[in-house]
Amino acid sequence: MRTHYCGQVTEALEGQQVTVSGWVHRRRDHGGVIFIDLRDREGLVQIVVNPDDAEKFAKAEKVRSEYVLKVIGQVTARVPETINERMATGKIEIVASDIEVLSVSAPIPFQLDDKTISEEVRLTYRYLDLRREEMQYAMKTRYKVTRSMRRYLDDKGFMDMETPILTKSTPEGARDYLVPSRTHLNKFFALPQSPQLFKQLLMMSGFDRYYQITRCFRDEDLRADRQPEFTQLDIETSFMSEAEVMDLMEGLAKTIFREGVDVHFDYEFPRMTYADAISKYGIDRPDLRIKMELVDVADLLQDIDFKVFAAPAKDPMGRVAALRVPQGGKMTRKEIDDYTKFVSIYGAKGLAYIKVNDLAAGIEGLQSPIVKFFPDQVMEILARVGAQDGDLVFFGADKAKIVNEALGALRCKIGEDLGLIEQEWAPVWVVDFPMFEMDEKQARLTAVHHPFTQPKATTEEILNHTAPHQMLAKAYDLVINGIEVGGGSVRIHDTNMQAAVFKLLGISDEDANEKFGFLLNALKYGCPPHAGMAFGLDRLVMLMIKRESIRDVIAFPKTQSAACLLTEAPGIVDDQQLIDLDLRFRKPAVPKS
Repeated sequence: MRTHYCGQVTEALEGQQVTVSGWVHRRRDHGGVIFIDLRDREGLVQIVVNPDDAEKFAKAEKVRSEYVLKVIGQVTARVPETINERMATGKIEIVASDIEVLSVSAPIPFQLDDKTISEEVRLTYRYLDLRREEMQYAMKTRYKVTRSMRRYLDDKGFMDMETPILTKSTPEGARDYLVPSRTHLNKFFALPQSPQLFKQLLMMSGFDRYYQITRCFRDEDLRADRQPEFTQLDIETSFMSEAEVMDLMEGLAKTIFREGVDVHFDYEFPRMTYADAISKYGIDRPDLRIKMELVDVADLLQDIDFKVFAAPAKDPMGRVAALRVPQGGKMTRKEIDDYTKFVSIYGAKGLAYIKVNDLAAGIEGLQSPIVKFFPDQVMEILARVGAQDGDLVFFGADKAKIVNEALGALRCKIGEDLGLIEQEWAPVWVVDFPMFEMDEKQARLTAVHHPFTQPKATTEEILNHTAPHQMLAKAYDLVINGIEVGGGSVRIHDTNMQAAVFKLLGISDEDANEKFGFLLNALKYGCPPHAGMAFGLDRLVMLMIKRESIRDVIAFPKTQSAACLLTEAPGIVDDQQLIDLDLRFRKPAVPKS
C-alpha cells in the first residue's frame, strides 16, 4: 500500500509517481484546491488535490483529521514562496491522482498538537497519544538505543539469552508480584525483580558473556522514574575484573549516546568513591553539572555554646556541613523560607544561613541570625567554603543521613532554580560502595546492593571484621546528570565467602537453602569469577531525550497507582478462575469501635 514513507518523500523523487499511506494530520481548503498533510511514523508530506477529478475531489472534501488514506500521485517541486524549511519534505508536494479512504475516524478527544492534555487523558487514549510527534520521537529513540545496545554487545561476543518470567520468590529489596499456580495449589510463582540469580547460573553453565533486554517487576511505591514493570539491559560476564567490566560498559554508554542522540563523549568518565560522593554532594548519584559542594565544618563548632550545631558536631553519627551558593545573597527571605520547607521533607529541622554582604568588613559585613553564636569561628568557616561578597552559605546540622539527604537535595534544587548547571552532560562512575549498612529498624546488617556482591576482603577478613559496616564492596554505578543509569558488581564465586557474608547478614543455613539453595548448590561445582551490570533502559532513554517521567518513554505505562487506564487493569476475574486456583477473597476486617 505504499512505495515510500510520507516523511521520506523528498526532492530527489521529483517527477516520480509514489504511493503513500497514513493519517490525515490536517486538511485545508484554499479556494478550490484542497491541501492534506498526511502523516506516518517518518513525518509529514503535503498532498495537493485539484478539482479536475470530481470523484477524487469529493473524497478529499469529506476527509477529516485522523482518517487513514492511501494516496497515489506525482512528486512536484513547490513554488519558492511555499517552501517550508522546517519540514524534511517541505520542498515538494504530491499532486494526487488517486485517493482511497482506508479508514474513517470519529472526532478524537483531544488535538494531537495540544500541549495541555492531562496525563490521565493521554494514558486513557494512549494509542492516540503515541501518534503525537514527541511520543513518536521517544519511541523511535528507544528503538535506536536498544538496537545500538544489541550491536555493541553482539560485536563484543555476548549472547542474547532469555531467563524465566515465572520464577521463585527471593528477597531482593522490594515486594514481589506473585502468581498463584493452578497445578500446584497453594503455591506461587513470583515475577522476577531482576534476572540476577539466573544470569549468575548462566556463568556457571559456561556461557561467559550474556545479555538480555528484559522485563523486571517490583511491587513498590511509584514515582516519576519508577514503574511496576520496567525494562533493563542485563549483562553478565566471566573472567573479567571490576575495571575491565567498567571499561566495557563505558564503551557501551558512549556508543548508545552517540548513535541514539548524537552526543559524543570523547573522554574517559571520571571515577569517584562513594565516600567522596557522600562527603561532597550528600548523595551517591551526584549531579556534577552543578559545581557547588558540601563542606564539613564540625571540627570548628564542637566547643561553642550553640547546641544546635555543637551537639551534632560532637556526635560520631552527626554532621555539620556548609553549602556555599554563589551570588545567593540576592535571595529574599521568602525564598529562604521556601528552601527551609523543602529540606524539611528530608527530616531537617531548619536551615541556617549567612549572607555575605562585605567580607572585608568582617562580622559587620554579614547578615545572619546565627553568627552571634560563634563569632570567633565564622570567618574561618567562610574562608573554608571559599565565600565571596554576594554569596549565601546554608548550613545543615543533624544526623549525618539527614544532613546528607537534605543538603544534597537542596544543592540540586538551587542549582536548577538559579541556573547554576554549567554543562549539558556529566557522567561519573561511583565506586567503592559500602558492602553493608545497618537497618536501624531491624537492628541488623543488610547488603547495600545484594548479598551476592563480592566484598573487598578475604573470607577470613569477613568473618573476623570488627566493623563490617566499614567494609567495601566491588560494586560500581554509572551516574549521568545525577541519575543512576546503571549499576553492577563483581559476584561472589566461592561457597565459603558466600557463607561468611550470609553469616554477617544473620541469614541461617536453613534460610539460605530455602531462599537460594539452587544457587548455592551451583557454586559447589566449579564457578568462574564473574561480574555484571544492568542499565535501566526506561530511565536511560528518559535522560537522553530530556523527559521528566519514564512514562514518556514507555509505550503502555502504568499510572502512579500502578493501574492501566487504557485496559482498566488490574481487573476482576470470574469465580471459576478463583475456584481453579483454590482462592477466595477474605472479607475486609471490621474496624474496632
